[in-house]
Amino acid sequence: MAVTKTHPIKSTLKAAIDYICNPEKTDGKLLVSSYGCAAETADIEFAWTRRHAIDKGTNLGRHLIQAFQPGEVTPEQAHEIGMELAKEILGGRYEFVLTTHIDRDHVHNHLIFNAVSFADHKHYHSNKRSYHFIRRTSDRLCKEHGLSIIVPGQDRGKSYIEHQAERTGTSYKAKLRAAIDRLLPGCHDLGELLVRLQREGYELKRGKYISARAPGQERFTRLKTLGADYAEDALTARMAGRARPSRQPKHQSGKISLLIDIQNNIKAQQSAGYRHWAAIENLKRIAETSNFLTEHDIGSMEELTERCEAASASAARLKAELRETGARIEELTLKMKHVAAYRQLKPIYDRYQASKDKEKFLRGYEREIILFEAAARECKRLGAVPLPATERMQAEMDALTARRAALTAERQKARREEQDYAAVRRNVEEFLSPPRQAPARQKDMELE
Repeated sequence: MAVTKTHPIKSTLKAAIDYICNPEKTDGKLLVSSYGCAAETADIEFAWTRRHAIDKGTNLGRHLIQAFQPGEVTPEQAHEIGMELAKEILGGRYEFVLTTHIDRDHVHNHLIFNAVSFADHKHYHSNKRSYHFIRRTSDRLCKEHGLSIIVPGQDRGKSYIEHQAERTGTSYKAKLRAAIDRLLPGCHDLGELLVRLQREGYELKRGKYISARAPGQERFTRLKTLGADYAEDALTARMAGRARPSRQPKHQSGKISLLIDIQNNIKAQQSAGYRHWAAIENLKRIAETSNFLTEHDIGSMEELTERCEAASASAARLKAELRETGARIEELTLKMKHVAAYRQLKPIYDRYQASKDKEKFLRGYEREIILFEAAARECKRLGAVPLPATERMQAEMDALTARRAALTAERQKARREEQDYAAVRRNVEEFLSPPRQAPARQKDMELE
């Protein structure tokens, strides 16, 4: 699964929505969904929300593409994953239209969402932090559905233009990465790599960072922007035979770490230095595990198993409560949106109903009438008839928001506890299990 950065829509919002809703691409519009609006009137509803923003900005909406490996998912599964992603990253606060296209060799989702939130009328901030949140969420959903993901560090965030370029084989960054990967094994140091890149036709620039420019390329590309494996220190490490930075395990302080399976670790079998380091590291991890058991007054395997099960049950319960609270907040947010629109547009609709020349009135207030009728339908669907008092809905929202914050803190604590108990249990089982005979090296097996 791959996700491109969200790119802004500055004009022709309707054209963009019409394109992603194309019946030929979406199986006759069976793969079209929306939230907080109707796909047919999304451009009008987006504009109505923007009218209430203090700083309207220049962006009418944002466009996100989510692609899947060919043959990995059905269109229906892709659409389901797209809905999960949209609701998580937008938090039920932005209108959006989601479609799944099946006209290419790979299934892919298009998500267009409002640049302004209908909950607080604030703008969506698209930056590195928001992109990486989208990426992490997409990767997690991908794993949950048993799909492949992009390895972190090998494919950094791309702009929409760069994404399209890579698909057509014209990306300068992709070609530069390929050239470095091809030349690196035969180089002894960074200087030799740069000389070889120059022979390939690249123009180089040395400063705080190394930059390269291919023939015909307008701007220089800093090597560090190619990914974690292409920064200067990473290239030096790769030439020295050390692991790539993107593949090195990160030690998380404050958590119980699992023991390293030295006997079945290929790197430990090939490197005496790594084997020595792993043995010392395992002693530290055994000490951490022992201290944990003492601090928590656990004296038997049965007690440890009970604590593990209790921690897992607590984390699962809090997750369910958090999900239920989030669903109630999402429904209430929608209800408040449509009730407010209904109240604001009701006077215009009453004038329309009372007018003698309805066609003439409609020509002047067509958007308002469409929005009112949409709000009326949604209020009825959400059970907001008769209209609830704004103060009562706001009080309920404040209570739900406070509960969600408390549940989130509790769940984070419960998750850490569950992970610690699981790691301790694994370490104890590994420590108490009889020693296993180390497997023969793969190279030796191949020579026999």
